[in-house]
Amino acid sequence: MFLENSTNNKQQRGWIEVVCGSMFSGKTEELIRRLKRAKIAKQRVEIFKPAIDVRYDVQDVVSHDANKIRSTPVTNSSNILLMANNVDVIGIDEAQFFDDELPSVCKQLADSGIRVIIAGLDMDFKGNPFGPMPNLMAQAEYVTKVHAICMRCGDLAHVSHRTVVNEKLVMLGETDSYEPLCRNCFNAAKSEVNPDKNIQENPHK
Repeated sequence: MFLENSTNNKQQRGWIEVVCGSMFSGKTEELIRRLKRAKIAKQRVEIFKPAIDVRYDVQDVVSHDANKIRSTPVTNSSNILLMANNVDVIGIDEAQFFDDELPSVCKQLADSGIRVIIAGLDMDFKGNPFGPMPNLMAQAEYVTKVHAICMRCGDLAHVSHRTVVNEKLVMLGETDSYEPLCRNCFNAAKSEVNPDKNIQENPHK
């Protein structure tokens, strides 16, 4: 289990924690909880999020339950290194929206003695690994996978199903555009959108 109360000493050791899961699973809520505990422990904390995420607030990191914490929006992951001076803990929200350099940035931060806490979607709306998340999960010391509730059957959900027609990989949205689904309901939903997906077309038909 990850350590939430590391001491502020000269020999501080860094590490990486990843909180992942589908939309509406409580990832950001858990990120905020850990960061607030670090602040209570008198640790120096900085929080970053991708500048494109303006759903709830331009600057704050905000959970679906309206819990929030002040953050710094950045356009690319290298900016985090420039702003990571004199800190003990760094939080990064919506990591899937960052560029592919984020894992390298997080490694440098952890190697320098900083605790790095990352939250993000592990899969996109098609059920595929999302952006830099697989790499981050592979190199993290601690990975926590959280689950939402399937909106169709009530089981644990792990996929963010897009309910509107849009093939763009990055599309910001909430309950009006996405619903968390379990494996069975997600497969059923894909069949509803394209019922002939498993039937090979006859080119001579």
